[in-house]
Amino acid sequence: MRAAYLPFYLLFLLVFAAAPAHALDGGTLKVGSKRFTESYILGEIVKQSAAPYVKTQHRQGLGNTAIVLAALQAGSIDVYAEYMGTIASEILKHDKPIDLEQMRRELAALGLGVAVPLGFNNTYALAVRGDEKSITNLTQLAQHPALRFGLSHEFIGRVDGWPGLAARYGLPQRPRGLDHGIAYEALAQRQVDVIDIYSTDAKIRQYGLRVLADTQQYFPRYDAMLLYRLDLPPRFPAAWQALLRLQGRISEGDMIAMNAAVEIDGKSFAGVARQWLASGMKADKSAGAARSGLLAKIIGDDLWSLTRQHVTLVLLSVALACLIGIPLGVLAAFSAPLRQAVLAFVGVLQTVPSLALLAILIPVLGMIGTVPALVALFVYALLPIVRNTCTGILQVPQGLRMAALALGLSRRDRLLHVDLPLALPVMLAGVKTAAVMSVGTATIAAFIGAGGYGERITIGLALNDNDMLLAGAIPAAVLALLTQGLFELVERWAVAGRQQ
Repeated sequence: MRAAYLPFYLLFLLVFAAAPAHALDGGTLKVGSKRFTESYILGEIVKQSAAPYVKTQHRQGLGNTAIVLAALQAGSIDVYAEYMGTIASEILKHDKPIDLEQMRRELAALGLGVAVPLGFNNTYALAVRGDEKSITNLTQLAQHPALRFGLSHEFIGRVDGWPGLAARYGLPQRPRGLDHGIAYEALAQRQVDVIDIYSTDAKIRQYGLRVLADTQQYFPRYDAMLLYRLDLPPRFPAAWQALLRLQGRISEGDMIAMNAAVEIDGKSFAGVARQWLASGMKADKSAGAARSGLLAKIIGDDLWSLTRQHVTLVLLSVALACLIGIPLGVLAAFSAPLRQAVLAFVGVLQTVPSLALLAILIPVLGMIGTVPALVALFVYALLPIVRNTCTGILQVPQGLRMAALALGLSRRDRLLHVDLPLALPVMLAGVKTAAVMSVGTATIAAFIGAGGYGERITIGLALNDNDMLLAGAIPAAVLALLTQGLFELVERWAVAGRQQ
């Protein structure tokens, strides 16, 4: 009978073998970025500028302003490129522009500072197709209520985004939420008629769009600056001096050219930043190398590191779910009054949207990365493990239990030597379900800097690059199939051991 427990022992051994030895590294300057092309590039410029003076790390593609700000306040990152209009409206919650001195005073109360204006203004705007001759400014949108708006989710929710814009211009339309990376293609395919854009987007010219004039000057200036923790300059003085040298060096034309090098020419974020720095901080506007194909992206240099991160997340989360879920399932099986409460509780946890849970966990845990991702994945893995453990034990014939007690076995011995071994096939099916689900769900971990195959997916979304999306999705699917196959073998092994 003891051979039946071997799969669980192997699972925990694999977890401890795969688990990295994480520790807070006070000697690393951690740079953050949001999930759009320009932010990735600026993050790389900041990282590479500081790299000669200190160990650096780029926590890229962290999602929207709320997530990256929570990471900054928690100390998970030290600095990232932000925009003055966003700081005033989204972070400090002002409904009107404020000057830089007021902004600094209010940020200081949060332990944050803002400095190093990079040299360009990247404001919000709305755009339509170039063949739309009847609309040239935002005021005219109110005269066309049938227009279909496809706006980014952050823009729809921002104080300085859609709500205020609709009120200022009296717009009756109801926008659809659309990821910024795919909005241009949706507009070109005539699936929507109006999208929100950044004024430095390279695709404005590529798609021949008409940017609508903001006749009532609703949008404030969005000058790019560095938002940082106030302890950064004293901790990394030489690196901070290097970052100060970026002030005023990135023109709007440079930023458009760098965005184009990534989005149109297919260059990497790091490569574009490196080229800009190496060329004396002037963007190379010449055509870049051809975009690499799907196979090259799948087997890229980062495949092993992303696989290791993804497998670690799955192993740890499923192991934790087993550690908590199996005792909960046993409790539910043997306590009828608690059964519905336990199953209902883990069922409700399963319904919490994954991104919402991740966003909640960042301020609760005070960090981004692996830990909140593990907590979220653990929550989603609980239900199948608890439910199958409970079901498997309830399916053990009552006669066998009575016979075990008649032979003098204690309730503990009966559980260990009768109930759990007989329930093992059903329990393993629950663990298998949880593991396969976790392989897919773990892709969201990239939104909070935990890595894995989701990192490629987030980049693919930002660039509207289907090959990059598939380069993340295909390895995840292969890993899910391998996980399914591995558990099929373990289940056969467990059944064979029980029959012995």
